[in-house]
Amino acid sequence: MKDKYERNIDYIRISVTDRCNLRCRYCMPDEQVPVLPDGELLSFEEIERVCRILPKVGIRRIKLTGGEPLMRKDIAELITRLKKVEGIEQVTLTTNGTLLADRIKELEAAGIDGINVSLDTLDPERFGHLTQRRRLEDVLRGIKALQTSDIPRIKLNCVPMEEINGDELARLAALAKDSRLAVRFIEMMPVGNGQQWTMIPEQTVKDRLTAAFGPMTPAKGSFGSGPAAYYMLPGFRSPVGFISAMSHMFCSSCNRIRLTPDGFLKSCLFFGGGTDLKHLLRSGADEELLDAAVRETIWEKPRQHPDGQAEENRKMYQIGG
Repeated sequence: MKDKYERNIDYIRISVTDRCNLRCRYCMPDEQVPVLPDGELLSFEEIERVCRILPKVGIRRIKLTGGEPLMRKDIAELITRLKKVEGIEQVTLTTNGTLLADRIKELEAAGIDGINVSLDTLDPERFGHLTQRRRLEDVLRGIKALQTSDIPRIKLNCVPMEEINGDELARLAALAKDSRLAVRFIEMMPVGNGQQWTMIPEQTVKDRLTAAFGPMTPAKGSFGSGPAAYYMLPGFRSPVGFISAMSHMFCSSCNRIRLTPDGFLKSCLFFGGGTDLKHLLRSGADEELLDAAVRETIWEKPRQHPDGQAEENRKMYQIGG
C-alpha cells in the first residue's frame, strides 16, 4: 500500500518486548525503568493476527525487535508462525547478541531469514560502561555462532558516538573484512536519551574508514529491506553500510511502520501518533476493522521527521529498536 505521499510501505518492525538484559545509556539507562506487565505485552497470538492482515496492505517483510527479543524464551515459535503466514516473504530479527549463541540452533530451525547484532564497541571496559553490564564475551560468542550458521543474512549494527567509539570505527568495520558479516553504521537519532550523545555523521565515518582502508565503492546487489546504502572497501569480503537518518534524511523513500510491544502502531519513529491496535484486538474488533486501522495509519504517515528533537516522548526501548 502507498501512503498519501506515494511511498510504498512494505516493511514493519515489531517489538515483542520492552525488557532487556543490558542497560545501554542511550536506550534504557536506568536500573529501575518501568517495564510492561506481561499482560500488557501483545501475545504471540495477537501478533500473528496482526501479521495475517499485513500482506493485504502490501507489507511482506517483518523485523522482530525489542528491548531484547530473545528475552521472550519462545521467540522461535513466533518466527515459525510468522513464516507460515501467506504473503509474508521475510522474517528477520535484531538482537544485542548476549543470548544468541545458546539460541542459534532454534532460530535456524524456525527458518529465520536474517539476524542483526547490535554492537557499539569491541573494548571490554567501554562496553561495560555503555551497557552497564560486562557481557562483551557473550556477544562475541553469539557473533561467532552466527557466522558459522546457515542463516542467510547476518549483519552487525553500530551506532557511532564520539564519546564511546569514535576511535574504533575502523576496528568495527574490519569485522566485515574476512567474514560474511556486513557491518552497518547507524546515526544516533535524537529520540529519548539519544539526545545526550554526539552523533558522528555518515561522511565523517566514511572519511575515517577511507583513511584506514582506502577508497570505498558502491556495493553491487541487495543487502536488506531498509534504507542502508552499502559500500565495499579494498580487500573486504563483505560490505559496510550506512543508515543516516539525520545527515542524509531518507523520509521520501521510507518504507516502514512500527508496532510497539504494547500494540501501538506507529507510522514514524519521531512522532507520537498512531493507532492502538491492542485496544482493538482486545475489544473484539473483526478483521475488517483491524485492516482499516492499519490502512489509516499508513495513509497518515508524516511526510518527514523533524530536523531536530523528536516529537515522541517514549524511550527507544518502549518503542522498539
